[in-house]
Amino acid sequence: MKVSENLKIIKENIQTACERSGRLEDSVNIVAVTKYVSTQRAEEAVEAGLLHLGENRDEGLVSKWEVLQDKPQWHFIGSLQSRKVKNIIDKVSYIHSLDRLSLAKEIHKRADRPVSCFVQVNVSGEESKHGISPDEVKKFIVSLKTYFNIKVVGLMTMAPHTDDESFLRSCFRQLKTVQEEIHALNLPYAPCTELSMGMSNDYMIAIEEGATFIRIGTALVGND
Repeated sequence: MKVSENLKIIKENIQTACERSGRLEDSVNIVAVTKYVSTQRAEEAVEAGLLHLGENRDEGLVSKWEVLQDKPQWHFIGSLQSRKVKNIIDKVSYIHSLDRLSLAKEIHKRADRPVSCFVQVNVSGEESKHGISPDEVKKFIVSLKTYFNIKVVGLMTMAPHTDDESFLRSCFRQLKTVQEEIHALNLPYAPCTELSMGMSNDYMIAIEEGATFIRIGTALVGND
């Protein structure tokens, strides 16, 4: 299917989820995850009106950026090695995977402006997932005070692949609770108003639990 056709379905689902949770549709941002598709397909996504594209490898982001430049806002959504920060830092609007101080130092060192970052939180506790534990988030964010090139706009999590809706909701709700706790600290460098959570299989649940950025690949642009 065309990206525009998939987007229409997803927007209808977003509308449904927002109605269920008493939210406005424009409070949800769609990040089209283009990591498994060609640059041509990414171009089609931009032409369909998508403003945000997400990549999880520096090579993929750079190759697509060379064609699309700043037409979309670029999101780095994968685990980011400190040594690769220099490859993407001048091209991205958002980094979704800030999870350690060494990475924060490198982002701060390489950036020439404040970069919007999501702190990645491992809510489910799975060993296979990156991110810091929920009870370490406050301490970590407080430690970022002197890194003026980092702006913590929110928190991100990757929920487990499961059909257990109650467990998914508990993961998303826990992240929402932590986000609200950080926001209440009123830290100038960490407004923490956003939640990056929800993918192709669970984005409606994530929206109902407060997601403001959903990362959709397969259901939107496909995977080849």
